[in-house]
Amino acid sequence: MRNKLHSLALPATAIAFASLMTGCTGMSGAANSGPGGKAYTGMRVSSSAFADNGVIPAEHAGAGECGGKNVSPPVAWSNLPAKTRSVAVLIFDPDGAAGLGVSHWVAYNIAAERGELKAGEGQAGSNFNFTMGPNVAGAPAYRGMCPPVGDRPHHYVMTVVATDLAPGALPAGLGRDALVAALKGRALGGQSVVGLYSR
Repeated sequence: MRNKLHSLALPATAIAFASLMTGCTGMSGAANSGPGGKAYTGMRVSSSAFADNGVIPAEHAGAGECGGKNVSPPVAWSNLPAKTRSVAVLIFDPDGAAGLGVSHWVAYNIAAERGELKAGEGQAGSNFNFTMGPNVAGAPAYRGMCPPVGDRPHHYVMTVVATDLAPGALPAGLGRDALVAALKGRALGGQSVVGLYSR
């Protein structure tokens, strides 16, 4: 995980994900050898809604008492490793559930050349030519943030994983843990951006 997250006691799912990504080129800040011997400086992941370690706008929080509109945040990726065919997008709160972590979004089978998911593409019932797995509540959709009132800001880690799998290669219904398991040996790199939210 990036920046301030190194001080957190991460739950088992986060540790498993870190193990999956170990050795992937996109997780390293150092230049690696890319196609034709050119330096590969790693994937770039960003959100136009918030800066890395910045505050996530309230509209991306859960609806109602959570203070938001349950709109999935935009995410963009570039400089993918060679042979990337599809990407997965995960949003995870390692501070949630008393430190056990909460999965807010599992999206995969996304064509790499799309380059982005726009705000709101994680809504239930959407048809954007990719697959969504179950969130913490079991629904195949984005679930907005809803940390307990009075908690320090939670860290929401939005990770893009580059894979060598063709879009549509993975079956529907994969939750976070199942997706991580399915991507072992097929992940080519990954990068994260972290947003903060509190109530």
